[in-house]
Amino acid sequence: MFNRFYRNRYGYTRWDGTQKIEGIDADDILDALSDDYMEDGNLKKALNRLMKEGIEGKDGRRMMGLREMMERMKRQRREQLDRYNMASGVMDDIRQKLEEIKQLEREGIQRRLDNQQPPHQPSSPSSDQSPQSPQSQQNQQGPQDQQSQQSQQGQQGPQSQQSQQGQQGPQSQQSQQGQQGQQGQQGQQGQQGQQGQQGQSGQGGQSGEGQQGSGDLSPEQMQRMLEMIAKRKQDYLNGLPEDVPGQIKSLSDYDFMEEEAREKFNELLQGLQQQMMQQFFQGMQQSLQQMSPEDIANLREMIRDLNKMLRERREGIEPDFDSFMQKHGQYFPGVNSLDDLIEQMQQQSAAMQGIMDNMSSEQRQELQDLMEQMMGDDRIRVDMMELAANMEAMAPSQQGRTRFQFHGDETLPLNEAMRMMGKMQQMEGLEEQLNDARRLENLEAIDSQKVKELLGDDEYQSVEQLKEMMKMLEEAGYVHKNGNRWELTARGIRKIGQKALQDIFNKMKRDGFGRHVSPFRGSGGEQTDESKQYQFGDPFLLDLQKTVMNGIHRQGVGTPVHLAQDDFEVYRTEFTTQSSTVLMIDMSLSMIYNGCQPAAKKVAVALESLIRSQFPRDNLSIVGFSFAAREYKPSDLIELSRYDNERGTNMAHGLMLSRQLLAKQRGTNKQIIMITDGGPTVWYHEGEGWVFEYPSGMAEQQTLLEVQRCTREGITINTFMLYDDSWMVAFVNQLAEINHGRTFYADKDNLGEYLLVDYLNSKRKIVS
Repeated sequence: MFNRFYRNRYGYTRWDGTQKIEGIDADDILDALSDDYMEDGNLKKALNRLMKEGIEGKDGRRMMGLREMMERMKRQRREQLDRYNMASGVMDDIRQKLEEIKQLEREGIQRRLDNQQPPHQPSSPSSDQSPQSPQSQQNQQGPQDQQSQQSQQGQQGPQSQQSQQGQQGPQSQQSQQGQQGQQGQQGQQGQQGQQGQQGQSGQGGQSGEGQQGSGDLSPEQMQRMLEMIAKRKQDYLNGLPEDVPGQIKSLSDYDFMEEEAREKFNELLQGLQQQMMQQFFQGMQQSLQQMSPEDIANLREMIRDLNKMLRERREGIEPDFDSFMQKHGQYFPGVNSLDDLIEQMQQQSAAMQGIMDNMSSEQRQELQDLMEQMMGDDRIRVDMMELAANMEAMAPSQQGRTRFQFHGDETLPLNEAMRMMGKMQQMEGLEEQLNDARRLENLEAIDSQKVKELLGDDEYQSVEQLKEMMKMLEEAGYVHKNGNRWELTARGIRKIGQKALQDIFNKMKRDGFGRHVSPFRGSGGEQTDESKQYQFGDPFLLDLQKTVMNGIHRQGVGTPVHLAQDDFEVYRTEFTTQSSTVLMIDMSLSMIYNGCQPAAKKVAVALESLIRSQFPRDNLSIVGFSFAAREYKPSDLIELSRYDNERGTNMAHGLMLSRQLLAKQRGTNKQIIMITDGGPTVWYHEGEGWVFEYPSGMAEQQTLLEVQRCTREGITINTFMLYDDSWMVAFVNQLAEINHGRTFYADKDNLGEYLLVDYLNSKRKIVS
C-alpha cells in the first residue's frame, strides 16, 4: 500500500567514465546528519558529530570518524608497547649477535682440531709470537706485519711470500694438508718443508712464546701445538668482558680463526657504526669502516659546517643553507630548509632518547659507551659531541614529553628500535592533530599522508572524505554559506524531509502496518496497484499482463493469443479528498526532558514531504506551542534547538491559532493533529496575559472551550499522546468526547508510523 507514496526511483544512463561507484556521496552525508540536525537545529554541531562518529553509507560503505581513528591508533600503540622490550632489548640483541659470533669461532676452532690428520699437516707454528694466534694469513690488518720477523726463527722457506698471498684470512695452516704452495716452499716435502709460517698476530697484545723453529715437527708435536693454540683462543673468548662495549673492543683486537665469525663480526661493527651515525644523518649509507679517507674527510667537513650553521642560527644570523645543501645534500634527503633539517635531526635524536628512557642508568651508560666507541675517529667524535650540544640547546622543552614505556619480551636491533620509537612519536603527533581537529573543528590541520603511513589506506580515505564533506554538500546544492556560517538550502531541507519520510515508511514495512489499508474501492480518483475484471463503465486502465495471462489460461499455450471480453482486467481506482491540516506540536520543556521533541520534528518534516510530493493540493501549517503559540515554516522547525523551548503547555492558544489558520482555507476536510506529552498548564488572565499554573483548572477550561469552537467550525482534532498518566488520560477523553476526534497513545519511536498511517487512511474515505 505505502509503496505508492514512497518508492525509490532509479535513472539509467550510458557509462561515460564520470559516474561515481564507490565512496560516500552528498546524499549519504546529509542522511547521516539529518537526525542530529533536527534534534539541535544546528548544522555545525551536526557536522561535528558526524566528523567524530563517521558515516555508514549505502551498501555497507563506511567513512570512519575521528573517534574511531583515534581508538585504532591507541590500540595499535598499546600492542607495540606490550610486544617489544626497549629496556634491555637493544643491548640484548647486540649481545645475542656477539654470542653467535663467539659460538661460530669456537666451532671453527674445534673443527680444525677434529680435522687434524697427520702426516699431511702443515708444520707447526714456530713464530716468536704466542701460539694463541695460529692464523698468520687471516685478518692480516696490522698484526700480520709480525710475519717479517719469522726469519729470526731459523725458517728455511721464503717467508716474505706470505704477504703476497693477499692474506686470505682463516685458511690456517692447521687445516691445510701439506699446502706448500702458499708459502713459496717449492721443492720442500709436504711433511717437512713447511717452514714456520706463523707470524701469528697477538690477541690484543699477547706475550710471545717462541716456538722451536724446526722444520720437521712430528705429527704428535703438530697436534700438541694446535691444541695449545686452540686452548689459548678458547681461554681468550671465555675471558671476554661481560659488557657489550668491552666485548666489542676485545674482539676488535682478536685474530679470528673462523672466517664466517670474522665476517659476521665485521658486519656487526659496520651496522652499528651506520646506525649510530644515522641518529643524525639519515643519508648515511656506509659505516666509517667502509669509508675511504676522502669520504671520512667529507664527513668531518659536513659536521663542522653543520655546527657552524647551527651556531649562526642560535646567534640570530641567517645561515647560507643553500650552499650547505649543495655540498652536503646527500646526507639529508628530502630536506628543503634549515628548519626541516633541524626537525629531522631532532626527531632522530628524540627516538634515541626515547630508547634510553626505557633503560636503567647502567644500561644507558653501556649504550653511550658503545656509541662513543663506534665513532672510531677522535675528530669526528669531538665534532659529534658539539653537534649533540647544539641540538640539545635548540630542542624544545622536554617538559610534558611522553615517555613510552615498553614492557614486552620481543627484542629489536637498534635500527628497528629507532624506527619503532620514531613511529610511536609520530603517532603521538598525529593524535594531537586529531584532537585539535575535533576541538577546533579544523580538519585541514590533519596530515593525511601521515594518517596513511601510520594507520592505512582506509583511514586515509576517510580523512580525505571528511575534509571534502562541505564541498560535496555545497556542490549537491544542499548547503550554502551565509557569511561565515553554513546553512541548509531549501533543497537540503526537502531532502531531510524525504529522509524522515523514508525512515518512517521503512519502519512501517518492518512492523507490518498493512492492517490500516482502506476497504473502500470505486471508479474515481487515483489508480491503485490492484486490478479487477473489466465491467462496462469502468475507466479503461488496462492491466495488460493479467489480461494476456487470462487469455493464455483460457485457451492454452500458443500464439496468437485470442482475447475474450472476460479476459480484460483493469486497475482499481480510489478517490482522495483535498484536506487542510494544522500540525500542532508541543514545544514545552517536558518534550525535551522526555526526549520527544526530535521525534515530533521528524514527523513534521516527514508529513510536509509526503504532502508536497503526493498530495500537492493539500494544505499543511505547523504550529508550535509552549508558553505561547506561533506558526512555523518547516525549515524554521528543523532549526529549532532545545534552548528555544519554554516552560508551559499553552494548548488553548495553540488550538486558537490553528483554528484561525484553517478558517482561511476552502473545503470541508479540516483537521488539527496535536502532538503532546502533557495537559494544559497556561491560561489567559484578563489584564495580565498568559499565566503558567500547574495543575490548572482554568487552563483546562479554556482549552476545552477552544475545542468546542473548533468542533462548531467542523475541525477534527486528532491527538497523539506521548505520555499517559491518569490526569492526562482523563483530560484527553473529555477532548475526544466533545470533538469526536480520535486519540492515539504512542511513544516517540512509533509516533511517525501512527500519524502517517492515520493521515493516509483519511485520504481514502469518499469513493464513487
